[in-house]
Amino acid sequence: MRSTTPTTPQAVRRLPLAAPLRLGRPSDIWFKPALSVVAAVAPPNLLLVALGRLDLAMYTMAGSLCALYAHNRPYAARAKALVWVVLGMLAGLAVALVAASLTTNAVVLVAVGSVLAAAQKALCDATRIGPPGHVILIFVSSAALFMPQTLGQVPGHLALAAVAGVWAWLVGMAPVLLRPHGPERRATAQALRSAAAYAETAGAGEEHPRARADAYAAVRAAWQSLSAAGNRPSAARRGLERLVIRAEVALAAPADVAPARLRGWARDLRGTGPVPRPDDPRAGADELLGVAAERAVAPRSLWSGLGPLTPIAVRTALGCALAGYASLALGVGRPYWALVTAASLYQANITLTWGRTVQRVVGNLVGVLIFAAVAPVAHLGPLALVLCCLAFNFGAEAFISRNYWLGSVCVTPLALLVTEFPGHQPTGELVADRVVDTLVGALVGFAAAMVVTNRRAGSRVEGALTTVGRAREGAARLLADPQAAPAALDAARRGLAAALVDLRATADAASGEWWQRALPQERVVLVEQAGHRTLAATVRRLGLLPDPGTGTNTEDARP
Repeated sequence: MRSTTPTTPQAVRRLPLAAPLRLGRPSDIWFKPALSVVAAVAPPNLLLVALGRLDLAMYTMAGSLCALYAHNRPYAARAKALVWVVLGMLAGLAVALVAASLTTNAVVLVAVGSVLAAAQKALCDATRIGPPGHVILIFVSSAALFMPQTLGQVPGHLALAAVAGVWAWLVGMAPVLLRPHGPERRATAQALRSAAAYAETAGAGEEHPRARADAYAAVRAAWQSLSAAGNRPSAARRGLERLVIRAEVALAAPADVAPARLRGWARDLRGTGPVPRPDDPRAGADELLGVAAERAVAPRSLWSGLGPLTPIAVRTALGCALAGYASLALGVGRPYWALVTAASLYQANITLTWGRTVQRVVGNLVGVLIFAAVAPVAHLGPLALVLCCLAFNFGAEAFISRNYWLGSVCVTPLALLVTEFPGHQPTGELVADRVVDTLVGALVGFAAAMVVTNRRAGSRVEGALTTVGRAREGAARLLADPQAAPAALDAARRGLAAALVDLRATADAASGEWWQRALPQERVVLVEQAGHRTLAATVRRLGLLPDPGTGTNTEDARP
């Protein structure tokens, strides 16, 4: 296998223009959030049309949009996650509505919106709730800040959002009736496909650190999905765990596995058929004990994950506040659009934030043109307005997995149409305000990201290196002990794999920050290589690979 020579990149990175706009493959389940949001939004909005109260649709949409979340989570975890999403949506909406009822001072309202945005961004990142993350929460709470309100109306409006949120929860949980293990099967299939892709590149005599890192991340995501499915054992669950173990084996020793077999198992996981069995029923017993041991470890607390997010939270608060105030200074009537634009930019590092800035600007400008073309149709009546919104809801979720800017092409006209629920707005004024707020929010928001750098990124890389070193030492001690329990060794193996995933993610995030000292990329690469050698040794010790002398699987040879 050809090794990769470690290199140390420059501390300041180029900011590309074309790369952020390239289209990727659509998500395997792009249609699920697209259909779910339509199913969640349509009944409340159509009911309001029938009652002649479409002016209340903003409140029901706050709850309905919760159906966008947690589609990759097993249903046991999804049920809890959606409850917290609905409660978080209601909490942000309540703060915004109360603030709107107490003051109409735009300066104060922008400040409240900026603090809310920072809190929502930090909590979504810390809980790893996944797409669409903080953006939907910030959009709803920021828009609510500038809606005329009295304290007496707040309970009723929150009740509408809560009822719609309950409906969104039911919509999100409905697929459990048809495919109860669907999310876990998809995560396992992705782990198998990623492992097969890496095994093919390694088998060709090339080493691709990115492909290997992506494959380990997919395997880790599969374990997290299976762990989140609950503690009730089942034959399907055990079968999926055995398949993930085979994906791990492929990563530790790619030359000793058949990528076609991994892909075949991944294909067999489609639909509701039986989970494929890679080996005889005794295979993987020790490894499954290790899985149970790892699952028994208490998860990290929420507060422990908030510390590293402080720079991003500060960026969000500062960028949103400055964008909102700049919009006010220019006389734009809807400063929350600039605030939301700034909030949507912030990613794990400045390089990714720049990419999102390019995507947001391009998507919004194209979306404004589409709104101008569709507005005459939407103005035909309340029903036409709702149907246009449903079409853009579907389009946004159908396209956004290919690239954020493509989804923004539908999100922008949707946001403009939502402002017309209380009544018709001049199309020219909406278009002009949106263009100005997009440019202001993008420029000011990115400038704030440049000012607030993540100065602890380098120290976090050092900490991740230390964690990998300790995990590797622990696995090495067990390898040196002939009496070490297989379950303990397997738990150490997965702990080391998780530490390597965290190291790669931390190094990637740090390398995308500006104005930082050069990162120890050579050390990172060398530590990763040593860690993967140790992983391979643990796999061989556990007997999951063919014996070089006999060509038989030592695990299959057990009595």
